[in-house]
Amino acid sequence: MSKKIVLAYSGGLDTSIILKWLQVNYRAEVIAYTSDIGQKLDKKKIIKNAKKLGVKKIIINDLKNTFVKDYVFPMIRGHSIYEGVYLLGTSIARPLIAKDQIKIAKKYKAYAVSHGSTGKGNDQVRFELGYHYFGPKIKVIAPWRIWKLKSRTDLINYAKKHKIPIPKDKKGAPPFSVDDNLFHTSTEGKVLENPKNSAPEFIFQRTISPEKAPNKSTYLTINFKKSDPIGVNGKKLTPAKLLEKLNHLGGKNGIGRVDLVENRFIGIKSRGVYETPGGTILLNAHRAIESVTLDKETMHEKDKIMPRYAELIYNGYWYSKERLKLQKIIDKKKNKVNGSVKLKLYKGNITIQSRFTNSSAYSMKKVSFEENKTFNKSNVEKFINFHKKKLRK
Repeated sequence: MSKKIVLAYSGGLDTSIILKWLQVNYRAEVIAYTSDIGQKLDKKKIIKNAKKLGVKKIIINDLKNTFVKDYVFPMIRGHSIYEGVYLLGTSIARPLIAKDQIKIAKKYKAYAVSHGSTGKGNDQVRFELGYHYFGPKIKVIAPWRIWKLKSRTDLINYAKKHKIPIPKDKKGAPPFSVDDNLFHTSTEGKVLENPKNSAPEFIFQRTISPEKAPNKSTYLTINFKKSDPIGVNGKKLTPAKLLEKLNHLGGKNGIGRVDLVENRFIGIKSRGVYETPGGTILLNAHRAIESVTLDKETMHEKDKIMPRYAELIYNGYWYSKERLKLQKIIDKKKNKVNGSVKLKLYKGNITIQSRFTNSSAYSMKKVSFEENKTFNKSNVEKFINFHKKKLRK
């Protein structure tokens, strides 16, 4: 088989079925590609399952540091939140996977790439916009949009026919749809599809409930340099290790849970439960360090563009000119954002304890209630009178 297809492969039932389906329907050699971005990854299982299906080339790339440094951190600098609550954990991972998958396709001269995203989800858009940006001439195969397998039963029967192992919990009822990476875990489907239902406690994977969190507060300090976190409690850490540490501290204190009904890019609503413990801590800490290092105009400009910036990420436009243009505005004064923030974590809550910086943006002299000569109060009346006139314009 001379033709090659690179499949984004997880080692699970769905992508194993897709792998076999691609072999049968396209008579091509399938290269199984997995990107390690901090999800629960069983490398032995991935290799074993792919080999059983006759795959010769299995690639597992460790992208954890790249993911956090070049994708998560820029997004944190933009304080990105979609529709008021969602920290974009799934959205931010897809562009990197797509980029690396196309890189593999070019290296092995594959004529096509494939993914396992369903026909109703956002991920198909995110993957395919990324594919197009880096490999516009490479064919995209999206099985869920073209095959005749219409139900979970069809998938199970197809797996049985081709002797693909079926996990016991996947017989019959479909499982929850779970996506996880170093930044977050999302859970959708089953009981969550009806917004009347409360999310059962057992679905949470990386956060303890606030009620069961320790009765003692956890204190930590996050160190920032040029707007990015570089350490925790004065200890320098790689981007991946830093987020890992914050995930652990946040998770055990019940931080970072969100239950939302979101508006998908393709036009339908969906309900999901997200856990982003480390990201929630970072977002709070970053706003705190900016409050003492950046001027009002810069901060307010960032807040104005954030909803659009977040929407671009959600819609899969990470590589667009518009997102890159907004990133320049976000990062314009990032060199000024240096210092540290001390936080208290307690039963789902994050409280800022203190902010330390050498920046001159915050002036103690000017804000002091003690009489001083650094702030001319006579100008305040002129300021108010000017705005009185503007009020009726």
